[in-house]
Amino acid sequence: MSLLRALVLVLLVPLVPWSQSQIDRWVGPFRAQEEVLYLWSGAHVKRLFPGFEGLAADLYWLRTVQYFGGERRFSKEKRFELLRPLVEITTTLDPRLEIAYRYGAIFLSEAWPAGAGRPREGIELLARGVQSLPASWRLRQDYGFFHEVYLHDSRRAAAILDEAAAVPGAPFWLRTLAADLLAKGGGRAEARRMWQQMYEQAEEGVIRENARVRLQILDSLDVADRLTALAGEFERRTGRLPARLGELVEARLWRGPLTDAEGIPFGYDPGTGRAFISQQSPLWRP
Repeated sequence: MSLLRALVLVLLVPLVPWSQSQIDRWVGPFRAQEEVLYLWSGAHVKRLFPGFEGLAADLYWLRTVQYFGGERRFSKEKRFELLRPLVEITTTLDPRLEIAYRYGAIFLSEAWPAGAGRPREGIELLARGVQSLPASWRLRQDYGFFHEVYLHDSRRAAAILDEAAAVPGAPFWLRTLAADLLAKGGGRAEARRMWQQMYEQAEEGVIRENARVRLQILDSLDVADRLTALAGEFERRTGRLPARLGELVEARLWRGPLTDAEGIPFGYDPGTGRAFISQQSPLWRP
């Protein structure tokens, strides 16, 4: 965003309530704001800002982030119903706003309640971003990563990453990662490499934080798997499964903490001997 565009954006921020009030007035006083956004497409909103579509996109992107953060933090239901309409309005106003595709895809794809839990919509958004910004290898990288992580489609992910590697300026390791996915069929190790590379590339913000949390989840899943395996070893030694995970420590089978990467105690099923990330943990996903 240029300095001039940023300065004009600051001046136009107060117009957001005014523009929404105009929409409310045109469609009638008895329509809720949510209904307005369903009825008004990006093309309709675009007509309100002739010549200022890019600035309007910035304003709507601010509204999108505000809506997502408010829904995630304060709403009990966390339905995220307006998320896709807001992102679609933003990207229709400015099809070259890369941040809206990348962050919007995360907002849509992350499992509820951290996100909307609609990964196919997130991937569709990235597909539109790739079409609008064919020179962005990062969008193609995300497009491939999301196919692997959310759809578990290693073959398609590998093909997309191979395409991303051919974009000028793309890092060499994308083609190596594509070959690994094609050869191994995907898995936790490949997912870890993807999130680690995304974490190392990203600037401070939602993308980097999301990658960090994903790495924590993978680390915690690895620990839970080891605890589950040790519960099996405990059973072989004693003829019964441990009644609680603390028995693994008492039997000197485990010396580390019995908590996930956020410090929340693991859940445990004494009937099956399975350890898992607790639903009380911010790392829990369905």
